[in-house]
Order: sequence, then C-alpha cells, then structure tokens
Amino acid sequence: MAFTLQINGHPHSVDVDGDTPLLWVIRDVLGMTGTKFGCGQALCGACTVHVDGVATRSCVTPIDSVADSEITTIEALGTLPHGTALQNAWIELDVPQCGYCQSGQLMSAAALLSDVEHPTDEDIDNAMSGNVCRCGTYQRIRAAIKLASA
Repeated sequence: MAFTLQINGHPHSVDVDGDTPLLWVIRDVLGMTGTKFGCGQALCGACTVHVDGVATRSCVTPIDSVADSEITTIEALGTLPHGTALQNAWIELDVPQCGYCQSGQLMSAAALLSDVEHPTDEDIDNAMSGNVCRCGTYQRIRAAIKLASA
C-alpha cells in the first residue's frame, strides 16, 4: 500500500504493507539509520521515536497506525524544544559509552521534558524505565536530563 508519512517535518511516500513496523520503514525504506533496532519487542527502547510528540517504540508500531501522524526521529532532535539542551548535556557529561541505546534514550528524555519542565528523579526514572542501557550509564543519563532542564 502507498502511504505518505510526515517524518521530521517532511512528507515521505512509501509503498509497504500496512503492518510493516515503522522502524523498518524509517531505517530500511527511508535510510534514516539513527533510530536503532534492539529487541523487536518494545522492551529496550532503542527504537524510540515521537509520534505526535509521544515517545513510541517504532519496532512494534505498524505503519498503518501512524499514517496521519507527525513522526520525529533522532535526526530531528535539535528541532525539538529541549533537543539542543539535551544534546549539549549529553556531550558535557559524557553520557554515552557504546552509544547504541542513546538515540532512544534522547528521544524518551525529550518527550519527558516536553511534558515536565523540571522533572524529579522519580519523573525521570518513570519516563526512562523502558530504555535499557547495557553499559549502565543511567546515573549520567539522569544527570544530563536534569542539566538540560535547568
């Protein structure tokens, strides 16, 4: 089926089955490889994008469910209200280790900061609980979110 998706503020026409996961359309069809595949079951958060401003696991989101939505990927993080602040905080605090999960971490953090301007530790823990970092940089992630919200 033919779909026209609004991704990062631009229309993209794709011809895929309606049950194709959004992640595969973003990565394989459109060539935007910033969003990562982790588990394929919405358990790790590596594939997090925003759908109408809401952090969404793209690996289990069928394309036909988001055809009329505004989708934002890590490639457009800097255009989001707290995106640049998050990027700068991530760099300043040397958050990434291997970096694989970081696009999903940043997208979840951006969704949090658009909902809660000055999050508590509990707010951060709740918002980020579905994002796994095998390197264990959780304390630096929390500190970077706080720095970005300051």
